[in-house]
Amino acid sequence: MKKYVPIEEGDYYLTPEGYRCFTEQYHLKRGYCCESSCRHCPYGFNKNKLKKQ
Repeated sequence: MKKYVPIEEGDYYLTPEGYRCFTEQYHLKRGYCCESSCRHCPYGFNKNKLKKQ
């Protein structure tokens, strides 16, 4: 079961389109990569690299 990580100030910002974009701070607190190619992924995951292999 995945742990619940409370969202605090600095964990995300709203994009011009109105989407919530999680920051590196949030991803590090969560402690794992969700493999969704997040914009601020500190784990270096990139779906495009997987497709080329």
